[in-house]
Amino acid sequence: MSAPLWSGDELVAALGARADGAVPSAITGISIDTRTLEPGDAFFAITGEARNGHDFVAAALEKGAALAVVDEAHGAQFAGRGALAIVPDVLKAMERAGSVRRAELKAGVIAVTGSVGKTGTKEALRLVLSRQGKTHAPVASYNNHWGVPLTLCRTPRDVDYAVYEIGMNHPGEILPLAKLVRPQVSIITTIQPVHLAAFSSLEGIAEEKAGVFWELEPGGTAILNADIPQADLLERIARSGPAGRVIRFGESLDADVRLISCALRSDVSTVDAVVMGQPITYRLGSPGKHIVINSLAVLAAAKAIGADLALAALALGDLRPPAGRGAQQRLEAAGGPFTLIDESYNGNPASVKAAIENLGRIPVGGRGRRIAVLGDMLELGPTGPELHKGLGPAITANGIDSVFACGPLMRGLYDSLPSTLRGAYAAQASGLEPLVLDTVRAGDVIMIKGSLGSRMGPIVKALTARFPASSAED
Repeated sequence: MSAPLWSGDELVAALGARADGAVPSAITGISIDTRTLEPGDAFFAITGEARNGHDFVAAALEKGAALAVVDEAHGAQFAGRGALAIVPDVLKAMERAGSVRRAELKAGVIAVTGSVGKTGTKEALRLVLSRQGKTHAPVASYNNHWGVPLTLCRTPRDVDYAVYEIGMNHPGEILPLAKLVRPQVSIITTIQPVHLAAFSSLEGIAEEKAGVFWELEPGGTAILNADIPQADLLERIARSGPAGRVIRFGESLDADVRLISCALRSDVSTVDAVVMGQPITYRLGSPGKHIVINSLAVLAAAKAIGADLALAALALGDLRPPAGRGAQQRLEAAGGPFTLIDESYNGNPASVKAAIENLGRIPVGGRGRRIAVLGDMLELGPTGPELHKGLGPAITANGIDSVFACGPLMRGLYDSLPSTLRGAYAAQASGLEPLVLDTVRAGDVIMIKGSLGSRMGPIVKALTARFPASSAED
């Protein structure tokens, strides 16, 4: 039987809390959401933009929470209902407990950030490292001001490897999260025009992302993309900080982990690379050139953290796209199956182009078509209209037959396309949904992509609700 995540007394002390009620002997999990809370969890009443967690404390205790972490303003309200840890500020207390747990870890700790590919790289690291030791990484994209401390608090103290994803929307967010994580290895996947509404340049984004290098443990390893214009800037920053080693990955001749060649298919890739002078060939179970490039960073990190390189490369054959990030389904339409590619979780210029390129590699059946369903890419600032129109060449170069678009920014792209490629346009995703449902036919390959705020996910759900899973063989 595994040890509890925390003892009650340990967690109360780590929080700097005042206890009210009988503190439990064991805490088996950490929760901020009563919908997923399990008996024995500690419930943290986080106050967010939309909800105040204190509104759910009673429900959490009724559902079996072993402890509720609440602020001083609400302590009296819940007295006598269960065990409480009362703190001045719940989020700051979670950060404090996360720092305590980080100090207890003997694990190899890796931080991942970048404009694109954070979650996929984190999941790949979870996969390869879990084959070699007990590994912890965040569920979903828990990479913000509450996601990082939450993941730290959830990390068992006896793990061999711990992977943390660090994200940002505005200046000043990376550094404090990196300070909590204190990684031994930090990865920056790439720098792309994402969040330009909050940054004046790509160099500004690079300098913000480089916070993960500033907070490396002394002598740690900084891993960066050799193929981007900001590579030299990132390396200068890394070498001016605590890093003892800098590793570049990519196709560039100066890359330490270098792609030699790859065979790209619609579902898998075969990769030949050299990792720190060691030739290696491996199969990658998730499609796309961008996934190939990021797999180099995964192998670099595995080697830097002391894992077995050959076993790590072998494990990559079992990599699969996460939900909303390229997962494929075969669904049954009248007359035969079609393929749905769910890219609905997020959208930016680099990831949309990569999704279009992958769509172009997937064979259609019979009279089938390659259909791109695109929603607005958000947070691009004044360059937004230009970046949306800039997707046009990728659409024509990759054999896309029809584009369905929604949102004011995608309108510019849609109007710029040849009339033969215009499927339909709607102001919002909800208006586009019935048009997409009515157009799908046997043999099609349909890809749904857009920023999370563009609400493309419901179109995916509508397709899977109307069309059953297909049992037909590819």
